[in-house]
Amino acid sequence: MTISRRSALKLGMAAGAALSIPSIVRAQTASADPRAVRMAMHDHLTAFDPIFSNTDVTTDHAAAIYDTLFALDSKLTPQPQMVDKWSLSEDKKTYIFELRDGLAWHDGSPVRAQDCVASIRRWASADAGGQLIMSRATDVSKKDDKTFTIVLKEPLAVLPDILASLNGYYLGIMREKDAERPATEQVTANIGSGPFKFNQELARPGASFTYDRNAAYVPRKEPSDGYAGGMVVNVDRVVWEQVSDPQTALSALQNGEIDFIEYPAPDLYPAIEGDSNLELQILNQSGQDYCLRMNHLQKPFDNVKARQAVLNLIDQEAYMRVIAPDPKYAHPVKSIFGNTTLYSNDENTEWYKKGGNPEKAKQLFQEAGYAGEKVIILQDATTPSYRDASQLLAKQLRDIGVNAELAPSDWGGIVARRVNKGPVESGGWSMFMTSDSDTACGDPTSEVFMNAGGDKAWYGWPKNAEYEALRAKWVEVETVDERKALARQMQKIWWDFVGDIRLCQEIRPTARRKGLTGLIGMPTNRVVMWNMRKVQT
Repeated sequence: MTISRRSALKLGMAAGAALSIPSIVRAQTASADPRAVRMAMHDHLTAFDPIFSNTDVTTDHAAAIYDTLFALDSKLTPQPQMVDKWSLSEDKKTYIFELRDGLAWHDGSPVRAQDCVASIRRWASADAGGQLIMSRATDVSKKDDKTFTIVLKEPLAVLPDILASLNGYYLGIMREKDAERPATEQVTANIGSGPFKFNQELARPGASFTYDRNAAYVPRKEPSDGYAGGMVVNVDRVVWEQVSDPQTALSALQNGEIDFIEYPAPDLYPAIEGDSNLELQILNQSGQDYCLRMNHLQKPFDNVKARQAVLNLIDQEAYMRVIAPDPKYAHPVKSIFGNTTLYSNDENTEWYKKGGNPEKAKQLFQEAGYAGEKVIILQDATTPSYRDASQLLAKQLRDIGVNAELAPSDWGGIVARRVNKGPVESGGWSMFMTSDSDTACGDPTSEVFMNAGGDKAWYGWPKNAEYEALRAKWVEVETVDERKALARQMQKIWWDFVGDIRLCQEIRPTARRKGLTGLIGMPTNRVVMWNMRKVQT
């Protein structure tokens, strides 16, 4: 989520902080320890609450410290995780979930059913799939300390799938007292029941964050399979080093000061491939779809003609050259359902042209009544792909007479600003870029990009009642063919009102030292830290 990138400044992070000299010294000292792994993630961790923010790095943090009710296996089938057993009533309206033994919070207190109820309710206030559940629920409540129920007005067969979904917001189970906070207020305790503990004492905002193995965690007995099964931790500590400069990160990887780079810069791939101690590895085989979100509430993009203008302006090949210069790692993406899902289609994609269509874009801006209003592009200046692609967008807009202005910051700055629904004169915004897993686009129920519910939609707040009526049918139809037909109808409407714009698909390899093994690959952006092993090389 990306997508899709998504987080807020609440703990005073330094914008664009680079790996400091003291941090490198610490890494050199610790690198000899085979039980400690040091990782350079693609974003700075600035929000710690996966409901307050659903950025990839926040979700990775949450996956380490918070456990989930269900998890997806390697075939993307939901399997019980915190849940021991569950049942469905004969009328298919009442789900009963019983928690497994051995669940405890990092502070030593037991996990209870009421914690799960509060967490579900908070998650559902932000997540599209959760909203669907709550729209049909008459009751979500505890039965006893280990059992809770969800009672529905009408059957919803995909409910376990939604609870396990990798899309939208991460349903990490929190303590009741934390989950009682509104979703708009960040939980700061960082106390979960998952396989890692967040080490608050070693937190160094702007430099590093440390996760320690939770010795009290009881994994499931089943073998690890995707994100399901036993979440076994094979190292004692994981440290996220915040490294802003790509070359600095590569040097640290080559020298053994770090073990993993989530997204190395594409121009460094040859150096990585040429080093016998290093390896590129693609964890997310589905790739990443880049997306341009426009603010539908404010000028000029409150006018559909202005949004259509940008749709026609975009030259995806140009964005591919900027984001992923090696053509084997980049592809155009014309379907809102991505390139790799069952529901990808070519409905209403006549707007797509190599090189874009700047003349038509200019004409459509005129028809929209564009009068030189300032267009503010929120630019992630710390991530090269977003930084450079935003510069390209600004240039393309200026070339057709649009008063485009970049607002550079780190990702946390973008997340803090994008909540503002006001005009640019009041600190609002016009456009920003994000991304999410291509696989996520096959699930319009939970994928944040595909919600056009206005205030209930994701940032940009697109609104279209006809599209939403079709999206609501997604869980009602029973066959793949019916969903394929529905997908075509939805896509036709989407590209007419232009809910957002896709820029390209990128296949992103990670880089690691060969002594770091056991990384779990799934068609999602998540990087999980259990199952990893480290040996000296």
